[in-house]
Amino acid sequence: MKKFLALVLSMIMVFSCAAVAETVNPDDIADTYTAEDGVYELAFVTDVGQLKDKSFNQGTWNGVKAYAAANGLSYKYYQPANGDQATDDDRYDAMKAACEGGAKVVVAAGFMQAAALEKAAKEYPETKFVFIDGWQMGLANVAPIAFMEEQSGYLAGYAIVKEGFTKLGFLGGGGGTNPACCRYGYGFAQGANAAAAEMGVNVELKYSWQYGASFSASPELEAMAKGWYENGTEVIFACGGSMFSSIVSAASANDLFVVGVDVDQSFESETVVTSALKGLSSATEWAISKFYAGEWETIGDVANNLGANDNAVGLPTETWSLENWTVEEYNTLLASIAEGTLVIDNSVLEADKITSAELSNVTVIYE
Repeated sequence: MKKFLALVLSMIMVFSCAAVAETVNPDDIADTYTAEDGVYELAFVTDVGQLKDKSFNQGTWNGVKAYAAANGLSYKYYQPANGDQATDDDRYDAMKAACEGGAKVVVAAGFMQAAALEKAAKEYPETKFVFIDGWQMGLANVAPIAFMEEQSGYLAGYAIVKEGFTKLGFLGGGGGTNPACCRYGYGFAQGANAAAAEMGVNVELKYSWQYGASFSASPELEAMAKGWYENGTEVIFACGGSMFSSIVSAASANDLFVVGVDVDQSFESETVVTSALKGLSSATEWAISKFYAGEWETIGDVANNLGANDNAVGLPTETWSLENWTVEEYNTLLASIAEGTLVIDNSVLEADKITSAELSNVTVIYE
């Protein structure tokens, strides 16, 4: 499928309510900044996986860098010790280092940051914390930012079935305990089912959390994905950070396809049909801007749950490669979600429970 390359930001979407204009591609901004006074005003604490994971960490970090570059601020990222085996103490130590390094705003990515973030926020009440994929903690200096991943998952599932795929796969990160990945997967199944019902076809969906607990690439994950492809799966939703590279490798070996996640991953591989997006970079910039505008109280300890109505989820249209479903048709479906005429269920947040939904035209096979 032909892809029209465009020099765009990792996310196409910006928030209409309080957008921060971006004039530079964040990927062109250096990851390392040296402050002459040793003070780093904006800080990012990574989730598990690599900083440049081409997904969750990278999308969030791009938002930190973009805001800093546009406003002449110093910035630094902190990776908790012990990599994929990082503990709450490791995450806390990274946040402590950020606070003591002069951070006014610390952005922490991922639900696993919760315990460390709560401890750090209590010990450093003057520092503001942006908790991406987080929730309210009863702390005024913590702004949780969550997304309606079920909406973009739905759009991705609907799109690929409309494109003609009927043998689908979902390989999720977090081992089935990550609410964001659970919402993505559940939405994906619902979207596939809706399109299949309209078309009068039946769809098979292989579904697994194996090898995804650490969100990392691995030979075992690649072997599993290869097995799926070799046994008929046509496209796999790669929903879990650095897991993407293993699944893409398996897809490439079989001349088959992948659905990306969080950011537009079509730039990384010709195997990517589309990507289920959420506005990580834009949301991060938006939250930081609230602090500098003196409006932190509007997001601190507020349930900031962003979806289609906020232009915060969707599919990438600038790199559209689908041939059997148009951008115009996509925009119509997206509008129905934004307007609330189409509501996507997000109640299933446990691994291997989506068969409780009414999936008339999708058969789920757990592995």
